[in-house]
Amino acid sequence: MQRVIGYAIATIAFSSLSGAPAVARGGSATGDRDFDQREGSGAPMDVAALLTAARGAPPIICAFASRAVRGYGWGDWRDAPATPLSSVLSMTRDDFDSQQLPAADVQRLLAGISSDDACVREISVRLIGTQKPEVVGAELVSRLTATDPNLRSVAALGLGLVDAQNGVDPLVRALRDPVTDVRANSAWALGRIENGRALSPLVNLFSDDAERVREAAVVAVGHMESTSTVPALIRVVRQDNSPRVRRVAAWALGQLEARDAIDALGGVLAHDADAGVREMAAWALGSIEDRRSVAPLAAAIRSDADDRVREVAVWSLGQLEDRSSIDILGAATADRSPRVRGTAAWAIGQLDENGAKAPPGLLRLLSDESADTRLKAAWALGQIEDAGALPAIRDALRSEKNDRVRRGLIRALMKSGERSEAALTELLNSSDPQVREAAVRGLAGKNSFDPWPWPWPRPRPFP
Repeated sequence: MQRVIGYAIATIAFSSLSGAPAVARGGSATGDRDFDQREGSGAPMDVAALLTAARGAPPIICAFASRAVRGYGWGDWRDAPATPLSSVLSMTRDDFDSQQLPAADVQRLLAGISSDDACVREISVRLIGTQKPEVVGAELVSRLTATDPNLRSVAALGLGLVDAQNGVDPLVRALRDPVTDVRANSAWALGRIENGRALSPLVNLFSDDAERVREAAVVAVGHMESTSTVPALIRVVRQDNSPRVRRVAAWALGQLEARDAIDALGGVLAHDADAGVREMAAWALGSIEDRRSVAPLAAAIRSDADDRVREVAVWSLGQLEDRSSIDILGAATADRSPRVRGTAAWAIGQLDENGAKAPPGLLRLLSDESADTRLKAAWALGQIEDAGALPAIRDALRSEKNDRVRRGLIRALMKSGERSEAALTELLNSSDPQVREAAVRGLAGKNSFDPWPWPWPRPRPFP
């Protein structure tokens, strides 16, 4: 059991990333879910408190918690052979996830969700969430009507974690619970279970007094793939007084690929006061993939003050793959933000204009201060295959110091038609083995580079 609890500590560290509502509140503000996945918006880590809490903790707990700090790579080759706690824990995450806990441990966990200690409740429900719904579903349903609101809240979370279909009707009834956290967790759980019977009750929560509940209900509806909710979501994205709720409504409309929402999303992109909402509206327009989105996205690229909004708008134009947007993207290569410039280069490559003339702005990016932007520019030039770009590519290759960018430039050189004996001899005789490898790949055939190198803009934003 101690080994199992250790795993849970690591799991909890990821809970905010998974989109699960917070449950281990116990009256403390630390349980409030204020995490926003947009870069740089999270609260700084309290390192002093972390180290103080670690001192004297059981080694098994610390071993799992340290893996949570690492992030991915449970038992993979990237970890060092010897770490301070490597002798404590050899079980991989896959090993754990494949295990069915003994019945006695399941009962301990079910008792744990009734604990007056918030940490015990959190650990218990996270571990219950790894079990099969037929094993724990009925027990969780029975606790959904407990007198303790903390227990009702954690039971709703557990039902969502195990995707318990037998919990749908009890969770729908719990949407009327007087306690905000119970309603919010019940809405979230129904979104995980994705049963259509919950759709109408969830839409009714769009007018709930609590922001947390409205947000959870909107996200749940976005996961349920029913376009019948589009009119209600449009009202939310236009009218709700909470930026958090408007933001997830924009996400839901993009998730549902709601073409009827293009005008509304375009208006939000142009006028919403919150940059996070505008950013999500831009993402949604790209996800819908309709040419009517070009105009509002272009306006945002030209005039939005927030570089994250401009970047996502550029990304969305790349998603649309509308060749009429080449001039807009070409202008975006001069944006003051390197992220916008790099994404503009990627988007130009997405248009896959084989044999077209490379925009001058794209050629200028070969000398950009950002190596990532130069890589995306090289990749895009390889996609375009413009022989007229060969002099600029040759010049860039002579001065480029970054290995990945050099390989990208060689790819662009080959795909743009460079086959001169002098150039190939120079590349194949290079003292750099990576240059020689890239040259051989290029000589092997037109498609031998695909999809290498493959620059890709950061996949964001999501609620």
